[in-house]
Amino acid sequence: MSAFFEFEHVDAFTTGAVGRPGERVFYLQARQGRQRVAVKCEKQQVSAITQYLRRVLHDLPSPEERPMAGALELATPVDTEFVLGPIGLGYDRSSDRLVVQLEEAVPTDEEGEPLEPEQGHIRVYLSRSQAAAFCEHADKVVAAGRPDCQWCSLPIDPDGHPCPRMN
Repeated sequence: MSAFFEFEHVDAFTTGAVGRPGERVFYLQARQGRQRVAVKCEKQQVSAITQYLRRVLHDLPSPEERPMAGALELATPVDTEFVLGPIGLGYDRSSDRLVVQLEEAVPTDEEGEPLEPEQGHIRVYLSRSQAAAFCEHADKVVAAGRPDCQWCSLPIDPDGHPCPRMN
């Protein structure tokens, strides 16, 4: 049985990373009341969601209020439902909410058919203020990793960096 969660009025939708730079594991987490759901994801997926949400927010009126910064911290312990695969993003005009759908990465056979009949997914509806706060918080989480090398643009590990342009 696959996991399905829908949060029509989410208390928090956030991202966070666990581990030291270069070895961080990224998560997306939705919380509503006592229910908390997280998925493991890649930093690039967090950035892609942020870029999309910003494009949609650019065409809408600015949000009037923002959630408190503490509400955007990743709640621990982080128990993941699944590893993130496809992402669906949209805007529901009737409710003035941005929609984020997170689907489970499912292994496929040689023809590209799923090996598992069903995949887990999470659907979250965000207010404009929640989406804007998510974007600001996600920028900080993504930027907190390894700095980029000024010559090759690759990340610099805490233990050193063998720059291909400096050899």
